[in-house]
Amino acid sequence: MTADRDAAGTELDPATLYALLRLRTDVFVVEQRCPYPELDGRDLDASTRHFWREEGGAVVACLRLLDQSDGSRIGRVATAAGARGRGHAGALLRRALAVAARPVVLDAQAHLVQLYARFGFTVAGPGFVEDGIPHVPMRLA
Repeated sequence: MTADRDAAGTELDPATLYALLRLRTDVFVVEQRCPYPELDGRDLDASTRHFWREEGGAVVACLRLLDQSDGSRIGRVATAAGARGRGHAGALLRRALAVAARPVVLDAQAHLVQLYARFGFTVAGPGFVEDGIPHVPMRLA
């Protein structure tokens, strides 16, 4: 059974925070081989909202929504390898977009541009390489 969850950074209990950070580290640092500062100081902000899905009590997908002075930013979208292709990221995006202040921006890995385009995001600038992975800035008005 899939359970949808969300919480502000200040509402996360230690076990949930650990599970979110573990999934993100497994996907971005280990699987994608991108050593980067995952702990950026934004996860526990009161204005940061985390969205995640659980199956059997385990976190299988997550994203975070950051408040910005001119809208919102979606980031840290991750799905466990064994849970991909089942709509988890899309479900989380729908939930986050329902509460996000506009405009919403994100930096999509280039191979995921079409995923975000299905939600109305458009390319908002030239592509760039971050941690060896091509990215594209995108925006939803």
